[in-house]
Amino acid sequence: MNSRVRSVVTGVGGCLPPNIVSNSDLAQTVDTTDEWIIERTGIHSRRRAGDEQATSDLAVEAARVALAKAGRTASDVDLIIVATTTPDLTFPATATIVQRKLGAPPGIAFDVQAVCSGFVYALAVADSFVVRGLGKCALVIGAETMSRLMDWTDRGTCILFGDGAGAVVLEPRTGEGTTADRGILGFSLRADGTKQDLLYVDGGPSTTGTVGKLRMQGNQVFRHAVVNISEAVLAAIAIAEVSMAEVDWFIPHQANQRILEGVAKRLGIDGNRVISTVADHANTSAASIPLALSVGIEDGRIQPGQLLLLEAMGGGLTWGAVVLRL
Repeated sequence: MNSRVRSVVTGVGGCLPPNIVSNSDLAQTVDTTDEWIIERTGIHSRRRAGDEQATSDLAVEAARVALAKAGRTASDVDLIIVATTTPDLTFPATATIVQRKLGAPPGIAFDVQAVCSGFVYALAVADSFVVRGLGKCALVIGAETMSRLMDWTDRGTCILFGDGAGAVVLEPRTGEGTTADRGILGFSLRADGTKQDLLYVDGGPSTTGTVGKLRMQGNQVFRHAVVNISEAVLAAIAIAEVSMAEVDWFIPHQANQRILEGVAKRLGIDGNRVISTVADHANTSAASIPLALSVGIEDGRIQPGQLLLLEAMGGGLTWGAVVLRL
């Protein structure tokens, strides 16, 4: 095998707003119960950003933790990609706001919008920059304030989402060109714009001039999630040239516990190898995978050198998977 440059995760961080909203709290304002929500979603609580907290604020805190874990500072950062569907402003990109708030020097900074698949998409984009020498210290961040998109009278959607941010530092490392290398080994990305009506926000600057609210056909999303995600995962596994049996940890997008279990079962992944944070975080869209990764590392389950499988599906519909060795 010939040596090759890989994008290696050298630091991971997360940020959750302090305000915890329980199922019982939601039951005070919408027709639901704690039992109803848990049975259908596995969610017990979620976090909600304060009125003064923007998506960039959560992103910056997650980035600072990730940089500290990587032994880097903001002055080292030359590439920032923020995956978000809840940007601070229509423009500029939230990534440039994060750059300013971090005190990072001028470099590359932009946002990726693939909704819940955003972090997977952003990792793949960042990988292209890093392995080509265009990013020596890259921040890839998933950050969301999904509470700002909720219709709080719709019990089918408002119970599902929460706010938060997760970040990773990516740096180039030369490996031997084998599956034993640290770093991103393969990815698979997909989109099908004909399925827009299954999950979307009913507003935007060029149509309604408003932010809009999230709308979803839950049963249809569930069906597509289990089938589509499984296909993308198998494609990413094949590209990475590893087997499913070699995967140490499956870190899915934290949409719904039933979806997590359905995908794992379809792929033949034992539940003990699945990192699930949906009970405490709910669906934080693009932030959910890096948040789950951060939790798994902090509690000691995920160890350096282990093989990780990440996957997500979001509005668009978009979906994809990434295989990496930590």
